[in-house]
Amino acid sequence: MKMGTRSILFGVHQFLIHPWIVAYAWWKLYGFPFDPRLWIAFFFHDLGYWGKPNMDGPEGDRHPEWAAKVMGRLFGQEWSDFCLYHSRFYAKRDGKQYSKLCVADKLALGLEPWWLYIPRAVLSGEIHEYMALRGGRNDSKYKGEPNSEQVEKLVTSTSYRTWYSGVQMYIREWVEEHKDLKDDTWTPDPKMAN
Repeated sequence: MKMGTRSILFGVHQFLIHPWIVAYAWWKLYGFPFDPRLWIAFFFHDLGYWGKPNMDGPEGDRHPEWAAKVMGRLFGQEWSDFCLYHSRFYAKRDGKQYSKLCVADKLALGLEPWWLYIPRAVLSGEIHEYMALRGGRNDSKYKGEPNSEQVEKLVTSTSYRTWYSGVQMYIREWVEEHKDLKDDTWTPDPKMAN
């Protein structure tokens, strides 16, 4: 079974757990989500991982396309972009504004307790990809910042809980800085990565 499918069935993006945490994050950020289209987006936005061999590789990076296509057909271009640009890397690549769904999706990671996240990440095998990627990522926000050494130490740890604490620290700071859709200078530009 491919990594993306495992993620949706019993991993980090589990189809009955992750959407509720995203909805809770939305509520904390923007108020209760009364619009039913938001709920559809919460449940659809990561289903494009189905059949993907990786989470953050070339195939996994394209996961927002499926939900964007469905939401576009159902509700128009605005909702297509809402789902497509829940990926800050996708938004950066296209030179577009990341969506509020992106911020809520990131905060979901910052809110989810380790005892709920880590077992699913280990069971699906995703944790190994995330830990390898996170430890090797050069987040320019932290260069010279007060927390740079602390975050770097945490995210390069081999302890799941320590690594997760570092990721949560980073993501909570990203959300605090970007909840009002401020220009994202933290996310590396994929066009400049090569």
